[in-house]
Amino acid sequence: MVEKKKKKMMMMMMMANWPTPLFLFLYLSCFQIWLQPPTVDAVSVQINDDVLGLIVFKSDLVDPSSSLESWSEDDDSPCSWRFVRCDPSTSRVSELSLDGLSLSGRIGRGLEKLQSLKVLSLSRNNFTGTVLSPTLALPGTLQRLNLSNNGLSGQIPASLVNMNSITFLDLSGNSFTGALPDGFFSGCPSLRYVSLAGNMLEGTIPSTLSSCSLLNTLSLAGNRFTGAPSFASSLWSMQRLRVLDLANNRLSGQVQAGVSALHNLKQLILKGNQFSGPIPADLGLCLHLNVLDFSDNLFTGGLPDSLRRLSSLTTVRLSGNMLAGDFPEWIGNLSSLEILDLSRNRFTRSLPQSIGSLRSLKFLSISENGISGTIPRSIVSCSRLSAIRLSRNSLTGDIPEDLFGLPLEEIDLSHNGLVGSIPRGSSKIYQSLQVLDLSGNQLSGVIPSEMGLFSSLRYLNLSWNKLLSKLPPEFGYFQNLTVLDVRNNGLYGPIPGDICDSGSVEILQLDGNSFTGPIPGEIGNCSSLYLLTLSHNNLTGPIPESVSMLSSLKILKLEFNGLGGEIPQSLGKLEDLLAVNISYNRLIGRLPAGGIFPSLDESALRGNLGICSPLLSGPCQMDVPKPLVLDPNAYEGDDHEGGGSGSRRRGSLHHHMFLSVSSIIAISAAMVIACGVILITVLNASARRRLAFVDAALESMCSSSSRLSGPPVSGRLILFDSKMATPQEEIADPQALLSKAAQIGEGVFGTVYRVPLGLQERFVAVKKLVTSTLTQYQEDFDREVRVLGKARHPNLISLKGYYWTPKLQLLVTDYAANGSLQSKLHERPPAAPPLPWPVRFKVILGTAKGLGHLHHSFRPPIIHYNLKPSNILLDEDYTPRISDFGLARLLTKLDRHVMSSRFQSAPGYVAPELACQSLRVNEKCDVYGFGVLILELVTGRRPVEYGEDNVVILSDHVRALLERGSMLECVDPGMTEYPEDEVLPTLKLALVCTSQIPSSRPSMAEVVQILEVIRTPRMDAF
Repeated sequence: MVEKKKKKMMMMMMMANWPTPLFLFLYLSCFQIWLQPPTVDAVSVQINDDVLGLIVFKSDLVDPSSSLESWSEDDDSPCSWRFVRCDPSTSRVSELSLDGLSLSGRIGRGLEKLQSLKVLSLSRNNFTGTVLSPTLALPGTLQRLNLSNNGLSGQIPASLVNMNSITFLDLSGNSFTGALPDGFFSGCPSLRYVSLAGNMLEGTIPSTLSSCSLLNTLSLAGNRFTGAPSFASSLWSMQRLRVLDLANNRLSGQVQAGVSALHNLKQLILKGNQFSGPIPADLGLCLHLNVLDFSDNLFTGGLPDSLRRLSSLTTVRLSGNMLAGDFPEWIGNLSSLEILDLSRNRFTRSLPQSIGSLRSLKFLSISENGISGTIPRSIVSCSRLSAIRLSRNSLTGDIPEDLFGLPLEEIDLSHNGLVGSIPRGSSKIYQSLQVLDLSGNQLSGVIPSEMGLFSSLRYLNLSWNKLLSKLPPEFGYFQNLTVLDVRNNGLYGPIPGDICDSGSVEILQLDGNSFTGPIPGEIGNCSSLYLLTLSHNNLTGPIPESVSMLSSLKILKLEFNGLGGEIPQSLGKLEDLLAVNISYNRLIGRLPAGGIFPSLDESALRGNLGICSPLLSGPCQMDVPKPLVLDPNAYEGDDHEGGGSGSRRRGSLHHHMFLSVSSIIAISAAMVIACGVILITVLNASARRRLAFVDAALESMCSSSSRLSGPPVSGRLILFDSKMATPQEEIADPQALLSKAAQIGEGVFGTVYRVPLGLQERFVAVKKLVTSTLTQYQEDFDREVRVLGKARHPNLISLKGYYWTPKLQLLVTDYAANGSLQSKLHERPPAAPPLPWPVRFKVILGTAKGLGHLHHSFRPPIIHYNLKPSNILLDEDYTPRISDFGLARLLTKLDRHVMSSRFQSAPGYVAPELACQSLRVNEKCDVYGFGVLILELVTGRRPVEYGEDNVVILSDHVRALLERGSMLECVDPGMTEYPEDEVLPTLKLALVCTSQIPSSRPSMAEVVQILEVIRTPRMDAF
C-alpha cells in the first residue's frame, strides 16, 4: 500500500511541473501521504520513469475511444501496454506508436522522461493548435518522429528534436507557420528522411540543409517558401538524395546544372512554382529517374536531348510552361513511360510515328500547343492508353479508325481541324469510354448509332461540327450521361423522347440545329437537368407542362423556334431558375407569376405573337374559348303571317335583338371579370394588411413576453447541422478558442478565427461579432440568424450555427482553405503567379450565382451591402464563396448613419444611393459592388487609387478607355493570355452594373444569364 502511495506521490510531484487546476489538491494529498509513519516492513521503492512519464503524458490527452485504457500507474513496467514497445536488453520504452487513434489534447513534457525512446509516432490524430510546448525537448535518443496529418499550428520549436540522432522527421499535413531558422538543419549527420509538406511555412529554404549529407528524401511541398534555392551549392550537393519534392511553393529563379551529381535520384518534383530558364541539360544523366514533374512554372527553351537516355522514366509532366521547339522525335526511346503531359506549351510540328513505341503509355496530353499534321496511325500501338488529350492544336486529317478500338476512358480531340466521320468503335471502348469531346472540328456524316452502346459515357460533346443526321434513338440507352452537347451542327428530325430515361443528364444543349416537332413531354424525366438550351431550331407546339418538373433547372433557352400557345404557369414554381429566353417564338398569354419570370427583361420576350407584359408594345393575346354566337336569322322561317315590309321589319327586329343579346353577354362577361379582378385585388391587399398586422402583433407579444419573463438562456452553442454536434463542455469557455494564433481575419462586423469543432475536430470559421449595435435579445438574434442559415448555395459560405450571451456573440461558418480573393488579387507575394483568366471568370460567375440566390430565392431578398474581395473566399479549387452576407440584418436598425460608418472602409465599392437619403436602397446596391468586383478581377487594380496629385476611379478610367476604343489597355498585364471575346463583354457588363442610376443596373439573374452566354459550359465545367 505504501508503495502505491509513494508512486502516486512521485507522479503528483512530476505534474507540478505542468500546472493544472487540481494541482493544489494533489500536492496536499501527497504531503499527507508523507506524514504517515512508515511501517517496519517499508522498503525503498524504485519508481519506473517510463511508467511515470507515460501516465503524465496520458493525462494531457483526450482519448475518445479509450485506446489507452490499459495504461495504469499501478504497473511496475509499461512494456505490456498497448502501442508500447521496449528494448529487451534494458526493459526501457523504445517505441511509442499511437497512429490513427483520434487522440487530441496536448503533447506534454511527460515524454521527456522516456530517456531510451527511439520512435515516436502520433500521426493521423486530432492534435490541434500550438500543443507543442516551446520548451519541449524530446529525448536525445529519438531517431524517428512522425507527427503528420494532425492540425498542429504555430512555429516548429527549434528544440523539438536532437538533430544529431534523428534519422526520420515527418511533420507533414499540419498548419505550421513561420520561417525555418537558418540553422534548423545544422548538425544532422544521421538525417535520412524529412517531410514538412502541407503546412504554411514561409521564408527561404535554410542553407544548412546541405549539411544533411545522408538525406535521401526531402519533401517541402505545399508550403509558402519563397526565394531562389541554391541548387548548385546546396541541393545538388546531397548526393544520396532520391526524392526531391518542392512542389506548390512560391520559389523562383533558375534550376542550375549539376543535377547529374545525384546518381540515385528517382523523383524530381518542382511543379507549381515560378522557376524559369531552361531545363538543366544534364538532367538526362540521372539514369535512375522515374518521375519528372516541372509543370506550372515558367521554363523556356526545348526539351534537352539528354532526356532520351532516361529509359526508366514512368512520369513526365511539363505542362503549363513556355517550352517550345519541335516535338521530339526521340520520345519513343522512353520505353517505360506511362504518363506524358506536355500540355499548355508552345511545341510545334507534327507528332512523330515513334510515339507508337510507348507501349506502356496510359495517359497522353499534348493539348494547347501548336502541333500540326495528322494523328499518327502508330498511336494505336499504345494498347494500354486510357486517356488521350490533343485539344486546341492544329491537327488535320481524319480520326484513325483503330483509335476507337482501344479501351480508352477519355478522348479529347476538340478544337482542331479534323475532318471525316466519327469512328464507330469496338466492344473494348463500349465499356470503358467515359469522356468524348470532338467539338470544334469539321467532322461530317452521321452520328453512329453504336455510340448509344457507350454504357459508361458521362460527357459527350460533338458541338460545332458539320454532322448531318438525326439524333440516334440509341441515345436513350445512356445510363450515366451527365452532359450532352451537339450544338451548331446540321441535326434534324424530332428530339427523341427517351433521351432522358436515365435521369442523370445535367446539361442538354441541342441549339443551333434543325430539329423539328414538339419538345417531348418526356423531358420531365431529366430530373437532374440544370441547363437546357433548344434555341435556333424549328421546334413547334407548346412548351410542355413537364418542364416544371425540372426542379434543378437554372438556365432555359428556347429562343428562335416556332413554339406556340401559352407558357405553362407551373414554370413559375422553378425556384432555382436564373435565366430564361423565350424570344422569337409564337407564344401568347400571361407570364408565370412566380420565379424569375416577373423580372425578365424585354430582350428575353420580344418577337412573340402576344405575350402579356408591360415591357412589350405588341398585342396581348389570351388563349380563351370563343364566345357563343347566335344566328340572327335562325327564326325568320317561323313567321307565316304576311311578308313584304312587315316581314322584313320583324326580321330586322329579330336581327337587332339577337345582336343586342350577344353584345350584352360579352359586355356582362367583361364586367364580371373586371369586378372579379378588382375584388381579388382588394381582398389580397386586405389580407396582406391583416397578415402584416398579425405578424407584427405576434412578434410584439413574443418579444414582450420574453423580455418580461427574464433574461434568455445564454452560453449555448446552437448548431443547425446535427452532424457537427459537439459536447457543450467543449465550449464552456469560448474565449479560449479565440486565441491570437487562431485569428485569420478582421472585418467591419468583427474578427474571424480558425477553430476546430465537433468530435471530428473539423475546422470552421468563427466570427466574433462587434456587439455595440447588434440586437439585444437572443430571440431576435436567433430569428435573424436562422434566416441566414437557410441560405445554402455552392457559392455561399454556409452559416452553421451561433453562440450568444449578452456580451459575446459568435457566428460559426464554413472555413475556406484558400483564403480570400483580396489576398490572391492584391496581396500576393511577387513570386506568386497572377490568377489566370479561367480562374478569374470562375470567380465572377460563381459570385454572380451566389448573389443571385440571395436576391431571388428569399422574400424579402437578402442584401449583402458590403461586397468586396475580402468577403469573397476561395475553396481548394478556387470556387468562390460569398461571406458576411446579410449581417446587416443583425443591426438594431439599418439606418443611413450606421451603413455609412460600417462600410466607409470599402471606398469604391459602395453604391451612390447608400449615401443619398432620397433614394430607396435595394439589392441593386449589390449589383454595383459586383460590377466593381469584375473591374478589379479583369484589371488587377484597386477600385480607387491615390496618386501624388490625383485620384483614379477605376470605373471612370475603364469607361473612358471604352469611349476611346482602347478598352483592352486596362486588362491586367499579368494575364499573358486571355480570350478577347470573353474579356471585352465582361468589362462592358461591369460598366452596366456600375451605372449611377440603380434602375439602369441589371438584376443578378440577368447578370448570370449574360455571363452564361459569354461563356457556355464546356468540359472544364464538367
